Amino acid sequence: MNCGRTRTLGSNMMYAITALTAVVVLLSSSTADAQISLHDIGRFQHEGPFDSGASEIVAYDPETQRLFVANAALGTIDILNIEDPTMPTLFRSISVVSLGLGKQPNYVAVHDGVVAAAIEATIKQEPGRVAFFDPDGNLLNSVMVGALPDMLTFTPDGEKLLVANEGEPNASCSVDPEGSVSIIDVSQDVEGITQADVITAGFAAFNGTPLDPSIRSFAPNAAVFSLNAEPEYIAVSSDSRTAYVTLQENNAIAVVDIDTGVVTHLHGLGYKDHNVAGSGLDASDRDTKINIRLWPVQGMYQPDAIAAFGNYLVMANEGDVRDHSGCNEQKRVGDADYILDPTVFPNAADLKKSANLGRLRVTKATGDTDGDGDYDVIHPFGARSFAIRDRLTGELLWDSGDQLEQITAAAYPKNFNSDHTANTFDTRSASKGPEPEGLAVGEVDGIPYAFIGLERISGVVVYDISDPLNPVFVQYVNPRNFGDPTKGPADDRGPEGVLFIEEGDSPSGRPLLVVANEVSGTTTIFEITTP
Repeated sequence: MNCGRTRTLGSNMMYAITALTAVVVLLSSSTADAQISLHDIGRFQHEGPFDSGASEIVAYDPETQRLFVANAALGTIDILNIEDPTMPTLFRSISVVSLGLGKQPNYVAVHDGVVAAAIEATIKQEPGRVAFFDPDGNLLNSVMVGALPDMLTFTPDGEKLLVANEGEPNASCSVDPEGSVSIIDVSQDVEGITQADVITAGFAAFNGTPLDPSIRSFAPNAAVFSLNAEPEYIAVSSDSRTAYVTLQENNAIAVVDIDTGVVTHLHGLGYKDHNVAGSGLDASDRDTKINIRLWPVQGMYQPDAIAAFGNYLVMANEGDVRDHSGCNEQKRVGDADYILDPTVFPNAADLKKSANLGRLRVTKATGDTDGDGDYDVIHPFGARSFAIRDRLTGELLWDSGDQLEQITAAAYPKNFNSDHTANTFDTRSASKGPEPEGLAVGEVDGIPYAFIGLERISGVVVYDISDPLNPVFVQYVNPRNFGDPTKGPADDRGPEGVLFIEEGDSPSGRPLLVVANEVSGTTTIFEITTP
């Protein structure tokens, strides 16, 4: 197991001995049985200020052996040559601003020599664009899509391009565009694509209709779900007929029929009971210790990245919050106006202490189940886990519980739940913990693996998912050196995009994992080796 550096368990490792023993067993047994191992072999430092999104998302063209990296800091797509993956070099930068396409690229994808970029408008509540480039960076065409195109992906057959238009409101929430999924027919030469080749799958059919109770819709337009829907990420079935779209803020998945452009189902994702053995969390940034334990809270899964894998969906349960000035849902359990129901929580005064649940960030939008003005259920953001669900029903089949916090606690006790902008201890415990965000699934020697990027403490966690009902932890690798990020060698922080390159497409002949780190502005290449 490669955790970046060797650390011993210090005085901060103070949670229950049963939990500690489980972590040690998990780490040691996984290391002994690991089928693969990741080693960082190459890194590129993009231009742009620290913590400005200089490397957010990465895509790969196997024909030219080039990476395409969304650099939001400069409003460019940086093209990297990785013929030698140990020494990535800049081939060219494409300025979407200079081309008049919009403010910044949010996502890039490549299929059969065509590079597609989702580009946010200068005013992000206005329609964005998808631009098409050749591998040399020459603009071929562009079309208009919905507001705030945040992610896009080609269908496996290459016939369609799907775009998640998040439709995020402005700061005052006076303008809240509809969320949608654009479906672009790219079966012809992309230079011939017109606006007529773009159809929109929207959510108007769900306005005013009863929804699963765990699907969130917000004031001031709670009854108009199409305004509240915020598509985040898309996975596509292997037959290219069905798309599965995470609606992160809504705690839901949308199912889209690609041929008809219709949203056919909404699946509420339910809540995670953090009061069940193996699903605890560290809820306080003021208790001066690692304290992963059970708490009477129900976490909202709110996945970001999603991948389709056979009959399953793999999700990184990051969590997200509407914290705009005009519609801020965020509270802390300890806030005086966040009143806990005295019958459900007879120990409310104790729970509200800062060393307990008082510092935990939660939503005020849900949890008052009987409408009497106090909270009967405590709903924090995210589940601090990755999960596997049934592709057809959205049913939860497996969740990593508290393993991600346990793994990072054992590896970095002095920087447990650190933020990605500073070397801290425990600062993220009150808000989403390690924050799993990016995700990729890939096969090595016929075995499928999930690679999960942890946005806050950074690094990638690897699981063998050959048994989707019982995934096995393999490795946690984190090149972050917890030094001064402005000095010395690159210090990878804030993984956003995670990309798997299979052996047959790799310039080295070995599978690679490429990680775009938005805070440090680095793109890092890992070689995947087998025993």
